[in-house]
Amino acid sequence: MSHILLVTTETMHQNKSVTEFIMLGLTQDPVKQKMVFIIFLVFYSGTVVGNLLIIVTIKFSRSLGSPMYFFLFYLSLSDICFSTTTAPRLLADALSAKKVISYNECMTQVFALHLFGAMEIFVLILMAVDRYVAICKPLRYPVIMRRQVCIILIILAWIGSFIHSITQISLALKLPFCGPNLIDHYCCDLQPLLELACMDTYVINLQFVANSGALCSTTFFLLMISYFVILHSLRNHNAKARKKALSTCTSHITVVILFFGPGIFIYSRPPTTFPVDKLVAVFYTIGTPFLNPLIYTLRNAEVKNTVRKLWSVNIIS
Repeated sequence: MSHILLVTTETMHQNKSVTEFIMLGLTQDPVKQKMVFIIFLVFYSGTVVGNLLIIVTIKFSRSLGSPMYFFLFYLSLSDICFSTTTAPRLLADALSAKKVISYNECMTQVFALHLFGAMEIFVLILMAVDRYVAICKPLRYPVIMRRQVCIILIILAWIGSFIHSITQISLALKLPFCGPNLIDHYCCDLQPLLELACMDTYVINLQFVANSGALCSTTFFLLMISYFVILHSLRNHNAKARKKALSTCTSHITVVILFFGPGIFIYSRPPTTFPVDKLVAVFYTIGTPFLNPLIYTLRNAEVKNTVRKLWSVNIIS
């Protein structure tokens, strides 16, 4: 018995240094792969262009200097980075016969995915705080949400995102892989990697759910409560102010639901996989960053007008 355990242990240590994984991607059908490439090239290009448009507009517009647009700047930046962690790889694999990713690249993707995903979460929290103070504490808003405070909050958001990502990558690095090395996904994340690990992953999965799952679920619950309080307090405002605040809050709530809904589905459950998992993951890693600029520009007259003025001046000059 001890000999068997010794051999098993030696085998695990020998195979822990896996050099590469093979991604199965969204589909194995060559025709569908070409469709995947075209569709997600459009989505990724739209994500980069749309969010860059918001970033440049906020950066060079004096009328969009409020804390709300300061946080929107970082949400758009996070959207580009978050989408870039998965989309380019997905596009490259759609044109490749063999979708190989090295162990180091896989771990880097896990780190980046959770770093920028967590940053999106923290920025959405800060945007909710900003709306709460602006609507519920309007007289104290200039003092509470002054520029220095906003900068400190963004720095703390980056620190919190880094800590979360370090925690996730430390869990991934503990996993020994003995084969097979086929990842039934289009990107590296802890859920698909747990299925390949040659060890009992019950404890690690609990830590994973307690970290990512709790972060998504708790944040979503708190954000919904905060927006309920905000919308409830709008009764005391005049019709014009109520309409403007309602439009802004509706945009925020829409983004929160689109981002956290799929995230909770993926990260807040036991290590079981469903056929729909990859589509859900695509929606919040690529779809939501693509939709965010549309939601914030189409529902925000101030942003739309500023975009028109800024870019019409640049085109004329």
